[in-house]
Amino acid sequence: MSQAEAAQAGTATRGEAAEVRAPSPLWTFGLFRNELVTTFRRWRTLALLAVLAGVPVLVGVAVKIETSDGSSVGGGGGGGPAFITQITNNGLFLVFTALAATLPFFLPMAIGVIAGDAIAGEANAGTLRYLLVAPAGRTRLLLTKYATTMTFCLVATLVVAVSALAVGALLFPLGDLTTISGTRISFAEGLGRSLLIALVVAASLIGVAALGLFVSTLTSSGIAAMATTVGLLITVQILDQIPQLHALQPYFFSHYWLSFADLMREPVYWDDLQRNLGLQCLYAAVFGSAAWARFTTKDITA
Repeated sequence: MSQAEAAQAGTATRGEAAEVRAPSPLWTFGLFRNELVTTFRRWRTLALLAVLAGVPVLVGVAVKIETSDGSSVGGGGGGGPAFITQITNNGLFLVFTALAATLPFFLPMAIGVIAGDAIAGEANAGTLRYLLVAPAGRTRLLLTKYATTMTFCLVATLVVAVSALAVGALLFPLGDLTTISGTRISFAEGLGRSLLIALVVAASLIGVAALGLFVSTLTSSGIAAMATTVGLLITVQILDQIPQLHALQPYFFSHYWLSFADLMREPVYWDDLQRNLGLQCLYAAVFGSAAWARFTTKDITA
């Protein structure tokens, strides 16, 4: 074989290899679909969703029992999650109450478990190397893992909202709503705001998802990554309650989580909502970049 023919053969071989290494968009969608199926088939994921769905049931039943004699919730003291005193007047308020009750701990914990296990769990199971042998690429795989985690964020939030709506409709009357500002809106508009609130709550967790994914790239132990992520969540929320740290608190990712209540004002108060979403995007950018830098340079041995 002449040198020219050998060069052409080598070029063709390299071209074929490059073609193998560059997966098509359909292959990427298939990878994302497989990640979703794998995640939502796990018993751990189903258990987390079941717990989240159970929170509105417990809140609704507790309120129904407490008010069965005609008394108000909490004896009129106004304690408990936001909107809880309004549930007996309109079951739709159970949606807002359930989201307010799950957002500080249950939802972030569930996201932390899924995100923390995303990379570390694959490494611990010995499947991460095989995923990278396929034409995925580290960046593509990391983005797929993050997209899967964010999908879980949305599903988990909707599970809480739908469960609360079903329980609220069964135990309490439904109808027009009175906003925080004292104005009346129709039930249809209230449903629309409920959906918008659920989307805002899901978006409030994108920073937690990025943080968990970054922690997941630091270790090969899924349990360690999940425990570290949940521990950081608890620590940040404790710090957010210490008055002496008021200057730092606006930069904690949990500081504006309950700003979704402003969607129940008339007109809507957008300032804290925008601060919350902007802060979440900042955390996602910082920890997402850190996760990418770590994962793309990490020596994969499992």
